[in-house]
Amino acid sequence: MAMSSEQIKDLIIQAFPDAHIDLKDLRGDNDHFAAIITTAAFFGKTRIQQHQMVYEALQGRMGTILHALSLKTQTPAE
Repeated sequence: MAMSSEQIKDLIIQAFPDAHIDLKDLRGDNDHFAAIITTAAFFGKTRIQQHQMVYEALQGRMGTILHALSLKTQTPAE
C-alpha cells in the first residue's frame, strides 16, 4: 500500500499549519519521496528532533504505508 503526495502533505500541514512543503515522488510509485519542509516549529530544534517531529506528524505511517522519505527540514530563517 502507498500514500499519495497529497496525503503526506495533509498530515504534515495538520501538524505544522504554517509549513511550506516541497514534495517530490522520486520514482512515480507513491512510495519513495523527497521533501523539503520549512516551518517555524523547527526553531531551536536539532535536525534529528525536526525529523522526529515530521515522522510523528505522519502518525506511524513511515516505514509501513510510506516506504521511503528523504527529508530536508529548515526554519523560515534558513
